Amino acid sequence: MTIDLSTLNDSQRDAVKWQDGPLLVVAGPGSGKTRVLTYRVARLIEESPDARFRVLGVTFTNKAASEMRKRIDTLLSKGRDRATLTTFHSFAAEILRQHGSHVGLKPDFGILSEQADREAVLTDAIKAAPREDEDFEPKAAQLLPAMNRMQDECVLPGEALKWLGVQPHAQEVAAIYAEYRARLVKSNLMDFGSLLAIAVDLLEKKPAIAKQIRRVYSYVCVDECQDTNSAQYRLLIQLVSDTDPNLFVVADDDQLIYQWNGASPARVQDLRKRFGMQVIQLPENYRCPPEVIELANNLIRHNSDRTAGKKPLTAHKLGDGKTRVTVKRFADFENELVWLAERLGKLAADERSRCVILARRKKLLEGAVAMLESKSVSACLAIRKNEFQSAPYRWLHAALRLANAPQDREQLRRMTRAFFELEGVSIEVEDVVTRAAVDQAGFLRAWCDMARSREGVEPATQTMLADTAASLLDRLDYWAFIMVAHEWLAGVRSRPADATASAFGEFDDENEIWEALKSEIAGHYTLGDLSLHNFLQELDLRAKEKPPAKDAVRCLTIAASKGTEFGHVFLIGMVEDELPGYYARKKGDTSDDMREERRNCFVAITRAEETLTLTYAERYSGYRKQPSRFLAEMGLGNL
Repeated sequence: MTIDLSTLNDSQRDAVKWQDGPLLVVAGPGSGKTRVLTYRVARLIEESPDARFRVLGVTFTNKAASEMRKRIDTLLSKGRDRATLTTFHSFAAEILRQHGSHVGLKPDFGILSEQADREAVLTDAIKAAPREDEDFEPKAAQLLPAMNRMQDECVLPGEALKWLGVQPHAQEVAAIYAEYRARLVKSNLMDFGSLLAIAVDLLEKKPAIAKQIRRVYSYVCVDECQDTNSAQYRLLIQLVSDTDPNLFVVADDDQLIYQWNGASPARVQDLRKRFGMQVIQLPENYRCPPEVIELANNLIRHNSDRTAGKKPLTAHKLGDGKTRVTVKRFADFENELVWLAERLGKLAADERSRCVILARRKKLLEGAVAMLESKSVSACLAIRKNEFQSAPYRWLHAALRLANAPQDREQLRRMTRAFFELEGVSIEVEDVVTRAAVDQAGFLRAWCDMARSREGVEPATQTMLADTAASLLDRLDYWAFIMVAHEWLAGVRSRPADATASAFGEFDDENEIWEALKSEIAGHYTLGDLSLHNFLQELDLRAKEKPPAKDAVRCLTIAASKGTEFGHVFLIGMVEDELPGYYARKKGDTSDDMREERRNCFVAITRAEETLTLTYAERYSGYRKQPSRFLAEMGLGNL
């Protein structure tokens, strides 16, 4: 099988055929960048059937990594296992699984995905850290952003005081940061920030490990490189040889909208200088109508920090004389939403699923969802969910975590609580801890033994507990346990009593999420490589979001819309103090904040495949607002 490149345009083909050396692909929205990246990965593998090198493809979201893996599977009949397509966080976790012993981590470390769990560790760190000012008693929620920033900047504990400078209570905060990092490692736990920061620290201090990784991965490809923060950038640098850098970077500074999260417009240029990268531009847009492309070019040219010599977008689609861009003005936000609901309510269900409502802030979207639902129009507001909510999956997930970390009291607490909701049998955490100490066993085995001896436990549950001990504890066969658990849960759900009805309230949605995540993770590994701790770490790195109903209108913040496309885009709240936001307006039109707001607008309008509707009102929450300056910059006249 030979990969067919005939459907690519000349610039795309040049990028796909790039062999050795560093290359920057400047890829505008809708230019087929994911296609180019995956074709290039597939071509490198197909044309070297007897080679042993691997190709590393790194992106920002599991969804994007999964999409790349699917495309590679369709392009290659052999050698698929030579492509590692992953996220920065997943790859950092893999580095720490293999080499974390150098910093005191075991391969089965847990990942704290919930803020409450991180705050609990930070609370203990605050209590333990020395303080000169006894009156300084910060709350974990107050300090967590500072911990995040220092980890994103890869600040070492010993350098925290210098990094904090003259900030109030710098000495105390530096001590708390050091204690927080130490407690994570001692507890064999990581959070998202420490995954990157500690992996970077490890590779920088142990160059032999970095050299070994570079030997395995002869080619490194990075998607959306403009969005890298300092930690991700420094990790990337460690993966590429200074003397022979086979680095293929796809980026677009016009779509950099994560400056608030540490991304910088200068970072791609720094990378370009460091490696002397050649440049290929992909300006042709295959997504948007020509009218939208014209607006996008008009808007983004107002940013003065763009890459020198950057070509304007060109539309692959031809104009058809139909109205593709609409601007609507209203007296107030409620009227804006009423019109929106009525407009979407007239569409057929399958057409509504191709619509998206975008806004700069979540608050506007919450108003939109409420209005749509009041008009019987199904709507879905995307909210990231890091943990399962239903009792069945809380119990299942906690049981797996306890098998992986036998002395984890928090997972024991979660499992006993969920079991009570499912079975109506209460087991005290401290009783299990005592039983485990006496029996010299892990908490899960002690819990299973205690649960089997309790009155009121159904026979089917007795069988499940025995099978759990046999599969999960004796044979370490967690796939068998998952099957046992689902069979038991199906039986619990079918019981005539109403006592457990509420426990299954979100079960169907989460069952769909579970199966999708399980398949996605299993597809990333060969079955022999997917140990329990691999599976749990990958599960913790993924959101557990409910899929939208088939007829639902998606409602997304602009940041969440990155990497998506929709037939019909409705961008609401196009006024000053919304888009651009209040702080950007205060800092002025030439500020970095205003340039980022302009890029937000650019990203939003270029999600549209067929139509773009821009709406704004004269008043929001009773306050008069001026139309967004971006409307005029797009060439939509004096509004």
